[in-house]
Amino acid sequence: MVKVVWAERAIDDLTTIAEYSSRYSDKYASSIVSKLFNKINILKKMPKIGRIVPEKNDENIRELIEGNYRIIYEIEREDRIEVLLAHHSSRPLGNI
Repeated sequence: MVKVVWAERAIDDLTTIAEYSSRYSDKYASSIVSKLFNKINILKKMPKIGRIVPEKNDENIRELIEGNYRIIYEIEREDRIEVLLAHHSSRPLGNI
């Protein structure tokens, strides 16, 4: 099984998503964050399930989509993935 680690930036992204969403409802914020975590859990068994990020065109930098959010991750080794960021798809990607 692959080990999934979260970059500090990705953790900050989740915090920002939760804080923004909680303005509408704490339950809604919790639901979004849970969905993002659940999506990432798929990678433990299927690390290459995500599509290659078009902006990077690097086989090891991939993304999963959950609702309006892009979760960008990097396959560092066969047994390790790092979640790089999670952000709303309406925003430009910027630097990975």
